[in-house]
Amino acid sequence: MGGFFGVVSKADCVFDLFFGTDYHSHLGTKRAGMVVYGEDGFERAIHNIENSPFRTKFERDVERMSGNAGIGCISDTEPQPLIVRSHLGNFAITTVGRINNVDALVREAFDQGAIHFLEMSGGSINPTELTAALINRKGSIAEGIRYAQSVIDGSMSMLVLTSEGLYAARDRLGRTPVILGKKDGARCACFESFSYLNLGYENDRELGPGEVVFLTADGAETLLPPLPEMKICTFLWVYFGYPSSCYEGMNVEEMRCRCGDMLARRDDIQADTVAGVPDSGTAHAVGYANRSGIPFSRPFVKYTPTWPRSFMPSNQKKRNLIAHMKLIPVDSLIRNKRLIMIDDSIVRGTQLGETAEFLYNSGASEVHIRTACPPILYGCKYLNFSRSTSEYDLIARRVIVRLEGGEPSKEKLARYADPDTPEYAAMVEEIRKELKFTTLKYQRLDDMMAATGVSPCRLCTYCWTGKE
Repeated sequence: MGGFFGVVSKADCVFDLFFGTDYHSHLGTKRAGMVVYGEDGFERAIHNIENSPFRTKFERDVERMSGNAGIGCISDTEPQPLIVRSHLGNFAITTVGRINNVDALVREAFDQGAIHFLEMSGGSINPTELTAALINRKGSIAEGIRYAQSVIDGSMSMLVLTSEGLYAARDRLGRTPVILGKKDGARCACFESFSYLNLGYENDRELGPGEVVFLTADGAETLLPPLPEMKICTFLWVYFGYPSSCYEGMNVEEMRCRCGDMLARRDDIQADTVAGVPDSGTAHAVGYANRSGIPFSRPFVKYTPTWPRSFMPSNQKKRNLIAHMKLIPVDSLIRNKRLIMIDDSIVRGTQLGETAEFLYNSGASEVHIRTACPPILYGCKYLNFSRSTSEYDLIARRVIVRLEGGEPSKEKLARYADPDTPEYAAMVEEIRKELKFTTLKYQRLDDMMAATGVSPCRLCTYCWTGKE
C-alpha cells in the first residue's frame, strides 16, 4: 500500500508537507520521500523507514528544504517521489497503486523509443517511473495522466508537481481516495482526509474516479471530469484507513462500529467480554459490545513506543514475531474468561492462531473469533493490501483445496463465498479447527457493504468474490 500528500502555498510549504506526509505513515512500511519546488528548482529527500519512523528520518531535511510547493509519500515498495526531465518540462511524481501489466507496457515503451528504465533491487521496474514514461507519451501532463490510467491494468492514483502547480489524479475506478483541503493561501491533496486538519486546512472535496485537477495556492481547476463508474476498495474502511479518515462521506471509525454492530446482530454467543485485536479490530469490538451488551475490555495492550507499524519487516516470519511482541497481555482480563476477539480479517491465519494459543496459555477458558470481513479467497490485484505472493498463502484457499482434493473451479469457489451454503460452513469449521478457536464466525459480505453506507455497485469486493 502507500499514501501521499501534496501542497501548494503562497508561503513556504515544507512544514505542512512534512507533517501531512507523516500522517500517512500507517499506510506504508518501507520507504518515504519528499520533493519541494523553490527558487533553486526541485529538491528531493528519500529514506528507508523500515527501522525508524518517518519523522526521525526527515527532521534534518526539513531544516534545509524550502519551497512553495511539494509532494511527499509513504510507500511499501519503490523509492519515490521521482524527478523527471521530459519534453513536457521538469516534474516530480508520486503514485499509489499497482500495475499488473508492467512487462507489456515496458516492451511497448521500448518499441516506441524509450531508451531504458532503472531497475530496482528486486529486478523489477519502478511503477512510478513507468507511469511517468506513459505520461510523457502525450502532449500535456493532463492528457498523459488520462492515457496512463487507460492503459494500466490495475490502479494508479498520482500527484505530479511542476513549477506552475500540482496535478492530482484519482485512479480510473476510484479504488483509492484523493481528497482536497484548503486554507487561505494554500491548497493540498492527499490520501487521508484527516492529514491536513491540524495544519489549518478545512475540507474541500473528494475527487471522483479518474478525475484530474490542477492546484495552485489560489484554488483547484478540474482538467478532466470524474468518470461514472467507481469501485472503491472496501478494505479501506475495514483495515487500511486511519480512524479519523473519511471516504465517500463515511468515517472509518463509524463504519467499523457499524460493522461490529452487524456482527453482534447475527450472533448469540455467551461470553464475559468483547475485545478487538489492536488497532483496527478495536472499533469493530466497540460496535459489537454496544449491540450485544457484553462488556468491552482490552486484554491486550499494544506497546507502541518501540513497535509502530513502520517497524514491521518484510520477512513474514519476523512480522509474525513482532506482531506477537507488540501485544502485552493483561492477566486479570484473560484468566478464566470467555473471550470474544474481533479482528479486521484473517489472511494467512498465522498471527491470529498464535494469538488464540497465547490466550489459552494465559488462562482464557474460551476464545471466540469474529472477523469484520468475509473469508478472503482471492489476492488483491489493485492495491497490494497483502504481502502474499500466492493465493495459496490465504488460509481460506488452502482449506478449500484440502476439502476439494484439488483446485476448485470458479463456480465452486463461488459456493464457498456464499455464507448460506454447506460448502461455506465446512470451510469455516475447517479453519476454526486448524487455528484452534472455540468458535469462528465471519462477517457477511452484504452486512459489511451496508456498514460503509456506499452503494454496493460502487464498492470493490474482489478479494472476497473474485468479481471485478
